[in-house]
Amino acid sequence: MLFAQDIKLDYGRNILNGINFNLNEGQFIGIVGKSGVGKSSFLKILAGLLDPSSGKVYFEGQNVKGPSVNLVPGHPEIQLVNQDFQLDLYHTVEENIKEQILYLPTQVRNLLIEELLDVLELGDYRDQKALNLSGGEKQRLAIARALAKEPKVLLLDEPFSHLDNRLRSKIIRFLISLKEIRNLSIVIVSHDGSEVLSLSDYIFCMKKGRFARGGTSYEMYYKNKNLEDAKLFGSINSVNISGKRIYFRPDEYKLNSNEDFSNEALVKVKFEQAVFNGMITENYFSTDRKEKIVLHSFSPMSHVNAIQICRKK
Repeated sequence: MLFAQDIKLDYGRNILNGINFNLNEGQFIGIVGKSGVGKSSFLKILAGLLDPSSGKVYFEGQNVKGPSVNLVPGHPEIQLVNQDFQLDLYHTVEENIKEQILYLPTQVRNLLIEELLDVLELGDYRDQKALNLSGGEKQRLAIARALAKEPKVLLLDEPFSHLDNRLRSKIIRFLISLKEIRNLSIVIVSHDGSEVLSLSDYIFCMKKGRFARGGTSYEMYYKNKNLEDAKLFGSINSVNISGKRIYFRPDEYKLNSNEDFSNEALVKVKFEQAVFNGMITENYFSTDRKEKIVLHSFSPMSHVNAIQICRKK
């Protein structure tokens, strides 16, 4: 569906270094990496808003041309929500959405506007100018504008950075439903891998303008081979046992369990504190080597003095 071939980008230095990428219909792909690795530039190239130094992008077999060719940059079937929001600041929230779908019959257009205002919780601000919205409200409006055009491909650049957990969860569920109902294809980039774990069919780690590694959400969370990649997806523990560095997530342990794990090591620990965060309790320990580790549980683990590391298969 959307295919990128050997994409390179130079701005006096290498931004993108030969990326090959394929997005299928109805697929959700996450791209995770630290700031400055080229994630946003890659999305702009996919959307036809930025010319690569070399390489091609194809949508349904046709070349996606950039601003050096198209007077009005962008592809009508590909919508990008970036961190600039690209709103009409002196138009109201409702006008910002409406102007994207003026071609629709009035009744259909009004129904779609109401649905988007409701899902993105913008109904109370419909008559406010975009200029006066908060960062989170502008972000939601940018998403609404993109979805109003009912694209085949939706590109999201750090789309949840201004949203609280409740709204983030609601929008994620809505995007998943659109993927299933409309066969919408989605690419989301983030510096926080935990944001894309629940969404993505496949995830790439980007480093220095390349895809360094790829895998399913499960693989990217549990099967990391280095600390740097692991940290992108949440808390990770690192301990040295018999000269071997072992990484494990806060839930990859047991005290007394019959779960099917590949047992790796017994670690003596000293309890320091427990922090309740609502869903779980985060228990902080130190090892004999003064290494700090965190373990998740449903109640404080102040009585624990040893754990068995149990890496998931």
